[in-house]
Amino acid sequence: MSRPSLSYKESRFDPISPLCVVALSVIGVFFIYSAQHYQQSDDWLKQCVYIVAGLGAYTVISLVDYKIFLRYSHWLYFLALILLILVFSPLGVKHYGAQRWISIGVGPTLQPGELAKLACIVVGASLLTRSEVGTLAESRLTLAKMALAISIPFLFILFQPDLGSALVIPSVVFAQLYASNLTKRFFTTAFAIAAVLVGFVVLDTHNYSEYVIAKAETKEAQVAEPHYWIPIEDYQRERIMGFLYPDKVDRRDAGWNREQSIISVGSGGVFGKGWLNGNQAQLGYLPRAVAHNDFIFSVIAEETGFLGSVVVVSLFGLLIGNNIRIATIARDRFGTLLVIGVATLFTIHAFVNIAMTIGMMPITGLPLPFLSHGGTFMVSCCVLQGLAQSVYRFRKEF
Repeated sequence: MSRPSLSYKESRFDPISPLCVVALSVIGVFFIYSAQHYQQSDDWLKQCVYIVAGLGAYTVISLVDYKIFLRYSHWLYFLALILLILVFSPLGVKHYGAQRWISIGVGPTLQPGELAKLACIVVGASLLTRSEVGTLAESRLTLAKMALAISIPFLFILFQPDLGSALVIPSVVFAQLYASNLTKRFFTTAFAIAAVLVGFVVLDTHNYSEYVIAKAETKEAQVAEPHYWIPIEDYQRERIMGFLYPDKVDRRDAGWNREQSIISVGSGGVFGKGWLNGNQAQLGYLPRAVAHNDFIFSVIAEETGFLGSVVVVSLFGLLIGNNIRIATIARDRFGTLLVIGVATLFTIHAFVNIAMTIGMMPITGLPLPFLSHGGTFMVSCCVLQGLAQSVYRFRKEF
């Protein structure tokens, strides 16, 4: 009895993901407008342009067989590295002490870190697909290649500095490794290393909090700064300190954003205050520089309440759950690992962003997919989702 041949059904189309993307994007435009209503800003119009560009990129990517990225993954990776290097060149643009963007002349700036996340997902899936990863002994060379591949963009992004985005990369690749069925020994070792690093972060934060308190209370001219184990900026330590030791942080300074965000979410109640009626963003208590991007969920929660927040979280749950479904029905390793990477990235961004707005995570610069204002991030999210659609369309049927 002969085996049935493989066939492609290029007419297949998954409607769930694009509906979620469009719904979240439209919600984002409305609340970006609301967050800057009193400023008469045109950022909501810019966001509309970004959405159109993103949906165009989504359409193109979804119509291309995803296996082409297996062939050219290294070129995408090198392009991302070149752009990350340009961040530290004269083309680099600095905002609020962080140098994460490059200027491409007229028009918006480009944030190469977002392209680097996409490149790491693709190159991680490519390396794992090209290598037979089974036991730990067999996979050491592959693990070494992956460690080298992700450490370079990780370090570039870390020194911008952008700790939140840097940590997304190893988390996504770790999910791809988990889907590749590595041994329990590997994951036990990885979790042990992560626990040690978290311990050092907590120790550094504790030492920094003691240093800040001593410096504020002492009458001496100088206080010896402690030794730190983790090379991060002081403002990043202050954010972690605000999460671990909220009572030790000046709520009028380092703890301001966190405090105002919690007030925004809590004051929305069940039904919210109504669109354009959120006091925290409208009156500037929730800083206008971040209300429309990093803290867009706070604006949504205040104006639509618990019910509106549930709608947003449900849309993310549906989008991520559908991506996991696509990963499970993909018939080849590369397609599965690609979509696992996409689902993991969206999960991390959504969870961390929403958790930080309600005080359950330290304040980070991770935006909320499809909702936060930003051109590079919007387009990159659409490209990632386009990859998932491509895997759905071009998967093999037996």
